[in-house]
Amino acid sequence: MFGCECFWWNNNNINNTEPSQLYSSFSEPQPFSLPAPLPDWPQGGAFSSGRISLGQLEVVKITNFERVWCCTQGFTFYRPLEIPDGFHCLGHYCQSNVQPLRGYVLVAGETALEPEPEANHYSSNSPVSESPALRKPINYSLIWSAESPDGGCGYFWLPNPPAGYKAMGIVVTSIPDEPDVEEVRCVRKDLTEVCETCDLLITMDSKFSKNSFHVWNTQPYRRGMLGRGVAVGTFFCSTYADSGIVFDIACLRSLDSTLHAMPNLSQIHALIKHYGPTMYFHPDEVYLPSSVQWFFKDGALLYSQGSEKGKNIEYDGSNLPSGGTNDGLFWIDLPTDDDARDNLKKGNIESAKLYVHVKPALGGTFTDIAMWVFCPFNGPATLKVGLLNIEMSKIGEHVGDWEHFTLRVSNFTGELWSMFFSQHSGGEWVDAFDLEFIEGTNKPIVYSSKHGHASYPHEGTYLQGISISRLGIGARNDAAKSDIVVDSSTKYEIVAAEYLGAVEEPCWLQYMREWGPSIVYDSRSEIDKLIDMLPVFVRFSVENLFELFPTELYGEEGPIGPKGKANWLGDEICS
Repeated sequence: MFGCECFWWNNNNINNTEPSQLYSSFSEPQPFSLPAPLPDWPQGGAFSSGRISLGQLEVVKITNFERVWCCTQGFTFYRPLEIPDGFHCLGHYCQSNVQPLRGYVLVAGETALEPEPEANHYSSNSPVSESPALRKPINYSLIWSAESPDGGCGYFWLPNPPAGYKAMGIVVTSIPDEPDVEEVRCVRKDLTEVCETCDLLITMDSKFSKNSFHVWNTQPYRRGMLGRGVAVGTFFCSTYADSGIVFDIACLRSLDSTLHAMPNLSQIHALIKHYGPTMYFHPDEVYLPSSVQWFFKDGALLYSQGSEKGKNIEYDGSNLPSGGTNDGLFWIDLPTDDDARDNLKKGNIESAKLYVHVKPALGGTFTDIAMWVFCPFNGPATLKVGLLNIEMSKIGEHVGDWEHFTLRVSNFTGELWSMFFSQHSGGEWVDAFDLEFIEGTNKPIVYSSKHGHASYPHEGTYLQGISISRLGIGARNDAAKSDIVVDSSTKYEIVAAEYLGAVEEPCWLQYMREWGPSIVYDSRSEIDKLIDMLPVFVRFSVENLFELFPTELYGEEGPIGPKGKANWLGDEICS
């Protein structure tokens, strides 16, 4: 058994904090709650019932914790409290002290339910086993021990499961004695999914060992609308630094083909009414959103390969080619008449709405409400080079701009858990406690960047450009409040919810080609004209803009529609 050792810390999330925040990193965080009470959701199914059946297991989300140990890095490790009778702990929880106490672990109990017969793509082919779904570990292996600021020690234990079972998480103690085997349960392998690490939380270096100790959050390896993996909320730790697939612990697997905890249509409407964000467009924005129908009605044209003349698009998009792939045979463009073209570019805020795709996440324990906004035109970029701001005439422009943000709602309670903000070809997940809300409500605020319409959780200037934004060089994404808003809680249309089978998808959603033409132009020449105007010390950086900026800045290429995006079936990009 390892002895207690002293460690120093190196965590990028805390290195740049203010002294007051550093002080708070050693204080126990307080629980977080949304600004407004949750409503009484419409009745139906198991949505917001507090318990979810995964087939042979039933799970409950625990958010009440008991502190076990706090490390020098300003992270605290917790064990779950108030576990219902018949349910068992699967592992412990860890989070930073500089954020509110906002996390969960699932506890599990066995059910008498048989797995559902295969009926659709959510079903499982796993045979029913006569072995119990849950069993105690045989014993524990001590992975690491570390000293805390108050002189106490933390001990990290990996449950050793019986043959045919998997551990779900790590157990932490403040004493060197091995934990009781009653502390957690292991899960039968056929009820588990492959797990991977995400979000490196802590790296601890030992004065007495060449190995470092690392702590990560975990998530199912296969995610998205068809994924059956269920995140337990536990963490993983080891003395090797490689992140990725984890073999020592696993996630749960849902065998429920009915997705019984997903919201029904009336519950979806209630969720959007309660949480629907307000989108703020920049006060200087000239390329506003519109409805798809307005875009078609006011002059958008469909072109096909080999034809020089475009044809009008029906109001509902019924004459657009449907299905297939983005093969370059068709594209949409603006009218050829200059006045009509300029009018369409400006959009029509009065007609604008959010197009909603509702889908299961993390095995049906969460609901993702993806809200898509359409802008007829994406304006030119502004380059920031130190204190200089250089407005481009063409770089960044393209016809047709689809952006989105996603609300992730817990199906245990109907509580908004986090939100994804799409930003061009990337994006970021933001926890609910880091969102801005309309005062007195649980409706988040979304800031749409000037000309590019990327979504951000807060006002400010965000620089786009891999590896050079830290130097103050990049494409500007300016986000600010204005009187130009779209309230998605009222201006929306549900266009898809495959699990319900009761939502008729619009014709235009089946169009899988580009919503704008592809035009390649020599943007390097535009950048070269700027170099002689700049101070010598920034010229080298500007000369490298061509290689470092995203490729979409160097030509006009309309995007494919929402259903052609990877996140339609898959999970959002993890930052």
